[in-house]
Amino acid sequence: MPVSRHHNVTHALAAVFAMIFGLSATAQSDVLDLTTLTASDAAHQLCAGSLTSEQLVSAYLAQAKTKPQLNAFVMLDEAGAMKAARAADIARQRGAFCMPLSGVPVLIKTNIQVQSLPTTDGTPALQNFVASADAPVVAKLRSAGAIVLGITSMHETAFGITGYNPVYRYEAQVGIRNAYDVSRIAGGSSSGNGAALGARIALAALGTDTGGSVRIPCAFNGCAALRPTVGRYSQEGIAPLSHTRDTAGPMAQSVADLELLDRVIAGGTPVERADLKQVRLGVAPEFFANLDADTRTATDAALTKLRAAGVTLVDVEMPQLRALDDATEFPIVLYEVRDDLGAYLAKYHTGVDLKQLASEIASPDEKAAYEDQVIPRKMPGPNGVVDIKPIYDRVMQVTRPAMQKLYRDTFVKYRLDALVFPTVPRVAPAATPDVYKPEIFRIMIQNSGPGSVVGIPGLQLPSGLGASSGLPVGIELDGPAGSDRHLLSIGMAVEGVLGRLPPPK
Repeated sequence: MPVSRHHNVTHALAAVFAMIFGLSATAQSDVLDLTTLTASDAAHQLCAGSLTSEQLVSAYLAQAKTKPQLNAFVMLDEAGAMKAARAADIARQRGAFCMPLSGVPVLIKTNIQVQSLPTTDGTPALQNFVASADAPVVAKLRSAGAIVLGITSMHETAFGITGYNPVYRYEAQVGIRNAYDVSRIAGGSSSGNGAALGARIALAALGTDTGGSVRIPCAFNGCAALRPTVGRYSQEGIAPLSHTRDTAGPMAQSVADLELLDRVIAGGTPVERADLKQVRLGVAPEFFANLDADTRTATDAALTKLRAAGVTLVDVEMPQLRALDDATEFPIVLYEVRDDLGAYLAKYHTGVDLKQLASEIASPDEKAAYEDQVIPRKMPGPNGVVDIKPIYDRVMQVTRPAMQKLYRDTFVKYRLDALVFPTVPRVAPAATPDVYKPEIFRIMIQNSGPGSVVGIPGLQLPSGLGASSGLPVGIELDGPAGSDRHLLSIGMAVEGVLGRLPPPK
């Protein structure tokens, strides 16, 4: 059912906790602290029998309804989630094998298909499209015992990083909003996931990332996110932008949660925290341009802590990076989305084609991009618009391979486990139409974009709160292709040094 826009927060939570635990109001807060709970903790407690899935799901459903101003949800599947929670509890009571996510509620971004639930891609033309089957990545989570709590909102068609999507409104407020300051954007395109995790109204979520779309919302909302190596996760049943760059990715309260979710989706054995004294992280100046004061201060402090913990920080040079990235990043998506999204719309019998979808797009900047560039396959050139096909061909044959080689050579030359840098150069900007400006977009993807182009894994975790803004700042680790599990082991150790952020006030 849709999330109610009118809810008495105090009475709802008190009633739920009283019903769940049968405790007085003063004792309730000591039983289930949603501000500190992680998916890994919950899975352990559920398996041990010290917590029931019905208790957990009920608590998060109630908590989700207390934050309508975030616009984080397309819908909460209250009936489905409670039915699954009760079934999980009964199975456990009867001695069923305890699966990795048995009874743990998760959120799914609305461009990823969940059977019988809306897969809207955040755009009006698909508001009534309901998936007939789970996407393989969702099926993996469910087969491990996860319960889908709800479907989350997003930047329209994932074609942006702000979440300032006019499809979603709360009273006069446009778009998905930041958990730490509702006057700010949540980031995107996995906006609802980021806002819900930051607000502690979810344990874990599944999003998608083409140029930063799981990492940027978590940088802005203080959560952890993994963009896996392209191809590690199935992309079937997910509304696409670019087969070259798209990937699903987990988002959660901690890196240990990401490790658990990644292991469920992609397989592999559990990893332990890395020994930071054996870790080499590269620091390239190209990723430290355009930082605001809060981001620079928080990042410097984080690097100082890591150095003190034994990490070897290595100054590296990647002088060709920006030129290669500028030539490569946009042509790939602008060219591939027409065929990729068009084929998806037809394959899954959505009832609309790409031109119909574009005609109903609500975001003015995005609508113009589809009509002027995506559908006619044009892009801005020095003297007006030009055909994109020759540019795309050169990108795929020359510049992207050169960029991939630059990354491979950098990792080898400096013997790096990963590159380290601020995930986003600035804290979350104000949620106003100004965020549509191209210069905002370019700055926001400055650091997350390049790794997406070459297809390597990227791990975002919080580094601190801005000294003046009080907003979350994120730090990212980008590792060589295929190093996902090693990157997560490093991330768990880094998180042990930097800690998790306090919840929003």
